[in-house]
Amino acid sequence: MEVILAILIGVLYAAGIYMILRRSLVKLILGIIILGNGANLLIFLLGRIVKGSPPIIPGDSEVFESIYADPVPQALILTAIVISFGLQSFAIILIKRAYKVVKTDDLDEMNAIDKDS
Repeated sequence: MEVILAILIGVLYAAGIYMILRRSLVKLILGIIILGNGANLLIFLLGRIVKGSPPIIPGDSEVFESIYADPVPQALILTAIVISFGLQSFAIILIKRAYKVVKTDDLDEMNAIDKDS
């Protein structure tokens, strides 16, 4: 399972970087989204995949008696998802506004229009 996830992470990183290097703003945002999902899976994989109980110590003991799931990677991934959602929302609105003004989403054309002004 971990090998499949590692391959999937590599594919997501490669696809994300490829999309970021395209000239379109829409493809740039899609690349950032894909790259963020790859990073989230990487954090999940580094936290190790274990089938365990929640990390709650029973009242009659002082330490964990069985295998438990580590909550830190889950909390990090949840935080990363919320932050990436905010970034994506802002970028989509920014792209929509830039397209309204410039009438293109090509980065080279936007640079040429910026230099002409």
